[in-house]
Amino acid sequence: TALLSPSRQILQEGAENSQRQLLIEAFVSAGRVDNITMVMGLHPQYLSSFWKTQYLLLRMDGPLPYHKRHYIAIMAAARHQCSYLVGLHMGEFLQVGGNPAWLQGLHCAPQKLRNLNEINKLLAHRPWLITKEHIEALLKTGENSWSLAELVQALVLLTHYHSLASFVFGCGINPEEDQDGGHGCWPPSPHSDSSPASDDSMGGSGGKDAMQEVEVLMERMKLLQESQLEEEGVTQEEMATRFELEKTESLLVTPSDIADHSLQSNVLCFVEDPEFGYKDFTRRGEQAPPTFRAQ
Repeated sequence: TALLSPSRQILQEGAENSQRQLLIEAFVSAGRVDNITMVMGLHPQYLSSFWKTQYLLLRMDGPLPYHKRHYIAIMAAARHQCSYLVGLHMGEFLQVGGNPAWLQGLHCAPQKLRNLNEINKLLAHRPWLITKEHIEALLKTGENSWSLAELVQALVLLTHYHSLASFVFGCGINPEEDQDGGHGCWPPSPHSDSSPASDDSMGGSGGKDAMQEVEVLMERMKLLQESQLEEEGVTQEEMATRFELEKTESLLVTPSDIADHSLQSNVLCFVEDPEFGYKDFTRRGEQAPPTFRAQ
């Protein structure tokens, strides 16, 4: 044990130095270290791969101008109503010389970008519905046509930010201090026992309060299931109605009109057909649409 301890300490110090170096590089490159980078910094090797990929997509040579790359990121994040990424890339869009008028909503963007809306919503929610016709429609000759190189970069950006929105939600990442309603998000010390989703990243006691609300809701659901067992003849529709009633009355859920209003100003303005969402394509009794299979 005495011989292993120094080796363990050297490895730990090496990881900390690697993390520190990556954060310094990110700061020098972008002029800031966003909260995604701070959280991913807990895993330096992953952060290194992610950061290089994103740097290549957003800042290196490519067919799309920088401001259009950030606008496509906004469109993708808005599809999942990820206000964190939308706000982040609105700032980046302006920094690289984007037209502020485009940020009033998708209807103010050039038609060429608006033409991505259909494939954006399909990639976000039902990618198995995409056909070669969707690609052909974007590539056809005309004033607002896409070149193949442009479209490939646009599609990679869309899928990248659809995935990144899930990471943001999963880690409870909050806006930076210089964004509206934001505060810092510092990763825990490697020597502490706290998890990445600590009080710092969840907003003080907010994480504990949310957990308590989840427990209350789960207890209510358990009681509903028990009552269903006791009552014969309760249909699935009746149970679904009771579930929605309990969920709405729970402190866990924000009324939809309030949630929609808070999203309207900076997220939903970049979304057309907001009701379009995921739909299970393997329902029983229905013929599933053909899916693309690659070996």
